[in-house]
Amino acid sequence: MKPVIEVEELWKIYSDGTEAVRGISFNVAQGEFFGFLGPNGAGKSTTIKILITLLAATRGRVHIFGLDVSQEATRVRKLIGYAAQEVGVDDELTGYENLMLQGQLYHLDSKLLRRRVDELLALMDLTGDAHRPAGSYSGGMRKRLDLATGLMHRPQLLFLDEPTTGLDPQNRAAIWSHLERINREEKLTILLTTHYLEEADRLCDRLAIIDHGKIVTSGAPAALKAEMGGDTVTLGFGTSAAQAGEVRRRAAEVLRGQSFVENVIESDGKLLVTTREKGRALPVIVRILDDAGISVQEMALATPTLDDVFLKHTGAHIREEAPVENWRNAVMPGGRGRISGSRGR
Repeated sequence: MKPVIEVEELWKIYSDGTEAVRGISFNVAQGEFFGFLGPNGAGKSTTIKILITLLAATRGRVHIFGLDVSQEATRVRKLIGYAAQEVGVDDELTGYENLMLQGQLYHLDSKLLRRRVDELLALMDLTGDAHRPAGSYSGGMRKRLDLATGLMHRPQLLFLDEPTTGLDPQNRAAIWSHLERINREEKLTILLTTHYLEEADRLCDRLAIIDHGKIVTSGAPAALKAEMGGDTVTLGFGTSAAQAGEVRRRAAEVLRGQSFVENVIESDGKLLVTTREKGRALPVIVRILDDAGISVQEMALATPTLDDVFLKHTGAHIREEAPVENWRNAVMPGGRGRISGSRGR
């Protein structure tokens, strides 16, 4: 089956020489939940703006459902939905009125429009608040309403740019649940950009990790973490400084001979033991060392994370704050925000 999104050697270079996107290539399959994970300023939002026809690429090829976005932007816009980082609802209108207005901008039949509005209010758990002004909504409710406007015309592909930025953990988790349900029940293909590790790990079937405009690695979250090796058990022995080195050396010798141990290294006065046995390794390690006359005073278990993957490929931990990307000329000609005739953001 032909990919829904095909990107080949995509570049975006601004007039001052800033290389926001640097030769990235990737595909997204039908029904897939695909993520772009990276720090602020990494090139995620620039990429998504190009894909949704709001920004022209410097060079490279982008096809959405086989359509060239640079040549067939109008046809592409009819097939996709988009929700930006900033909420674009009208605070003076009610939730119901916001959705009605969005549907009218898509020229939906009046009977179909009312039914679709009711469906979206129910989907986003906003039915009970439908006739309240959107300005009185909480941050999470406004995000859900904004997401509903992007789904009004039943897009075949949904783009979400940092959809939970600024939300508290509870509202963020609620948005995740809604997105999972949309992807699962409606078989909707979704491309998400995020700098939240947990968000990418929970939602995405596959993801591309991007930094400084380049994709540094890609794959399923579980596979990317598996490449890091097994879990790490950190051991401390609580001995005096004079004895510590000898105790760690003895413990390392004992553990290196075990079939479930992949690697043993010393770091900062601790012993780091890599194992694929997860929590099952803890009591086994204690028993083995106890049989050898070595007493463990401290023990901690850490599993590989996407931050570890990012660190491996970039040499740094993922950044949550970074220079904002260059948005000059990032507005659709004749429009100010959401695709296909929405109100401005």
